[in-house]
Amino acid sequence: MTITLLIALRLYRAALLRLPRRHLPYLLGYGLLFAVFNGLWTLSVALNGAAVATVLVYSSAAFTALLARWLLKEPLSGAKLVAIGLALAGCVLVAEALNPDAWATNLAGILTGTLAGLGYAVYSLMGRSAAQRGLNPWTTLLYVFGFATIFFLLANLVPGQRIVGTMATPAELFWFGRAWAGWGVIILLAAGPTVAGFGLYNTSLSLLPSSVANLLLTTEPVFTAVLAYLFLGEQLTGRQIMGSLLILAGVLFLRWRNGRTQPKT
Repeated sequence: MTITLLIALRLYRAALLRLPRRHLPYLLGYGLLFAVFNGLWTLSVALNGAAVATVLVYSSAAFTALLARWLLKEPLSGAKLVAIGLALAGCVLVAEALNPDAWATNLAGILTGTLAGLGYAVYSLMGRSAAQRGLNPWTTLLYVFGFATIFFLLANLVPGQRIVGTMATPAELFWFGRAWAGWGVIILLAAGPTVAGFGLYNTSLSLLPSSVANLLLTTEPVFTAVLAYLFLGEQLTGRQIMGSLLILAGVLFLRWRNGRTQPKT
């Protein structure tokens, strides 16, 4: 996160100076939420394994639709409910969560994963709210990442590892040492999947209802499975292929229904 902040500062220095101060408390809370969400997600992967954690975090599609209906007054149509159902079913299949061994976990793990999904949903709603306030999505990202970095640093500096998963000593912040290849990978991950990924997602929140943007995000397990097959040699099972088709079917169904219900001009 620290490297991400440094890159973002270079890219958005001008935007940093133009943001009205009245938005700072809102972005401070947004950054705190982002830090909590990422912490819950990482802890969920450690407690549940990647497959179960992925399924649980994509419960955010349902959370987002319901909360957006309540907080942002976004319509909750039958088409959205069908698309959400297809997407969640597809995520279960792609993540191989039907394997009983994947669910051999404790209550704390399931609760952590579900809370991570709820956190992702609230992150989406706040991104949509930021767009409605007229904030540039990339400027929002800069401040959110910056504040989240500060919160992560403070959490890691709490003595005695009172927060699960934090570092034992400040020296662990630089545990790569002189392993420059490791630092290079971290920089690429920060600049690519992190900055670009969340930046594009925040941009979509300024163009689409939060429930639709989050639903489109459920295509991530599909791309993960395909890329793992192409670059890592991992084989797609029949269930994973079926799950991918269900997710894509949900997104395409929603797009088709929206196209039919929109008035012609």
